[in-house]
Amino acid sequence: MFAFSLLIFVFLLAVLVSLSWSSVRLPLDEVARVLLGREAERDAWTTIILDVRLPRVITATLVGIALGLAGLQMQAVFRNPLASPYTLGVVSGASLGAALVIIVLPGLTVGLYRDTATASAVAQAISGVGLVIGASLGAGTVLLAMLVVASVVRDMVIVLLLGVVLSALIGALVTVLVFFADPNQTRLFVEWGFGSFHRVRWDDVTLFALAVGIGAVVAALSMKQLNALLMGENYARSMGLNVRRARTLTLTSASILAGAVVAFAGPIAFLGIAIPHITRGIFGSADHRILVPGSALTGASVALGCGLLAEMPNSNLTLPVNAATAIVGGPIAFWVLLRMRRGWGL
Repeated sequence: MFAFSLLIFVFLLAVLVSLSWSSVRLPLDEVARVLLGREAERDAWTTIILDVRLPRVITATLVGIALGLAGLQMQAVFRNPLASPYTLGVVSGASLGAALVIIVLPGLTVGLYRDTATASAVAQAISGVGLVIGASLGAGTVLLAMLVVASVVRDMVIVLLLGVVLSALIGALVTVLVFFADPNQTRLFVEWGFGSFHRVRWDDVTLFALAVGIGAVVAALSMKQLNALLMGENYARSMGLNVRRARTLTLTSASILAGAVVAFAGPIAFLGIAIPHITRGIFGSADHRILVPGSALTGASVALGCGLLAEMPNSNLTLPVNAATAIVGGPIAFWVLLRMRRGWGL
């Protein structure tokens, strides 16, 4: 209980600091006043907090929750401490789905509608939902393929290497799409690929939160199943668990979570592998009834910290979020590799 209380405190502190610190530093008491519905000392501060920084903070929170839960679910299903949306090629699959929406969809609408303005309006109208659907389908397809591979190849190192190979193949296909794309679409896709918490505005927050909420609810409902899957298929079946149904449900949840993140924030690296291990270290437990809510809280706090690091407070420069997540998650991935070499598991 103390660990949960501490995580909640850290999360709330991270929210306040993220709203206060950026290129322009705002007083914490003014941030609190605005969040409580009161007027700030300056009208511009209210606009900055509510219209610029709060959507960014909500986005970072949702990204952390989604990647923390997706990584936790995948590590349980594959029984692999290095399993994550990034290492198993899921992010690449989601990127392919997003690339099809960003690059191919506008061309299809132009073919369907002779009026360029109408085609552009239709493409823009369905781009938000289309990105989520495309990215989720791409993530789900890769997850399904990797699950089939994992059922045939028992060596988890080989599974990871195959995931890297599949990721490279998908990356090559995305490169071909980008090469033949319109320059404006190429620029949009490249900017999207850097990863950012700034893209989501209030119009998109509801859709993003809905997608993450669906995946999180499924993860919460499958906590006991994750415990059984972590012990192996034979144990899970002996407990009366329908393994195929549990895996399908879990991978569907992970696909939605990873797909939503890729659609709205871009391909965010390392958080999916790092957050579950940080959570296990905090709670000292492998029980998913603790790890699921713990990963959500830890993920939100870590993502906010990475966002704050990328903002480079008191500077006019902003780093890509992936640079910050690599600084945080890279050493943890290295540590997990050392553990695997010594024969330690989850």
